[in-house]
Amino acid sequence: MINDFRLKDLDKTAKYFLSLVLITLGIGISMGIYYVYLTTKTTPTGTVERFNGSESLENEIPEEFPKPLENMVLTTHNHINSFAMISFLIGFIFYFNSIINAKLKLFFMIEPLLSTLLTFSSLWIMRYVNEAFVYIVFLSSILLYICWFSMIFIALYELLFIKE
Repeated sequence: MINDFRLKDLDKTAKYFLSLVLITLGIGISMGIYYVYLTTKTTPTGTVERFNGSESLENEIPEEFPKPLENMVLTTHNHINSFAMISFLIGFIFYFNSIINAKLKLFFMIEPLLSTLLTFSSLWIMRYVNEAFVYIVFLSSILLYICWFSMIFIALYELLFIKE
């Protein structure tokens, strides 16, 4: 039965493969966070400027131009789809851990999907309605990354350190 299956029960080949998948995803996620740092300095001001454009004096070229609708649609499309796949893959592996109880497990698995929707909805509202929504972008993104990394570390711990 699927509920009886646990990561710690896998053979070494499966444990090493899943561990490498999780490590690779963790590195990819970390590179994404670094890219956000490079483009926004991971600040509310930098994020608003990245999407809404930067202030410029007359006859000056702004450092950042406002993101056009086409770019917002493409960014949202790419990120929601890829974040859903990342959440599915990490969550599917994490589901089989024996360390976390069912209610907390459910929270860790569902929260990144909810945060993804909240983050990208808030980016649109920040871009077109009210810049203050940048704080919701930050909070939901932080929670998303905490959940992803927690699931990765918990699953890796069981795969690599817990014996049958």
